[in-house]
Amino acid sequence: MLITISRQFGAGGSLVAKMVAEQLGWSVIDNELVDEVARRIGKPAEEVAEKEERVPSFVERLARALVASPEVPLVTATPLESLDEAEVVKMTEVVVGEVAQQGKVVLVGRAASAVLARETGAIHVQLVAPRGFRIRVVADRLSIDHKTADKQIGETDAQRSRYHKQYYGRDWSDPVNYHMVLNTGALGFEGAAAAIVARAKALGW
Repeated sequence: MLITISRQFGAGGSLVAKMVAEQLGWSVIDNELVDEVARRIGKPAEEVAEKEERVPSFVERLARALVASPEVPLVTATPLESLDEAEVVKMTEVVVGEVAQQGKVVLVGRAASAVLARETGAIHVQLVAPRGFRIRVVADRLSIDHKTADKQIGETDAQRSRYHKQYYGRDWSDPVNYHMVLNTGALGFEGAAAAIVARAKALGW
């Protein structure tokens, strides 16, 4: 028994996952998975997070821009490329599989719906919301202006889509890949959590 939550950036994935786990009395695995993958491959968690279903950090993007600039010929991108994304993906799959074996867990992101697509005892959920709603959520959460929030949403969603397509040949936004697609802009975070919990209980979980 497990629940995976895929989410558009700003749709409230972590918050909804926490609510669901609390109501079911289960565990929630979110950033803890990044820490475990980092430990196993012997790399800083920050580096692993940047390679996993997320956009590059501001520092990494800035450094790459400097590398491409003819005015800064001595800067090299080698350290930024030292961590192979495929290595992170492979280890993430191992850890996700181990977490699934434990059962009674709500797993956020990490392409878990793709990794565990053949798992019969699972509910795969995707959370979506209107762009304007997500802009407000991200701006408030990160204390940034709406224009910056909109840009981060575009970059993060594009990265998640690429990650699923490149490594699993799946369309991240295709509702057929999930058991439930819930609009948190319409249902609210509490409403989305309630719908997931209701489905879990209907299955006798």
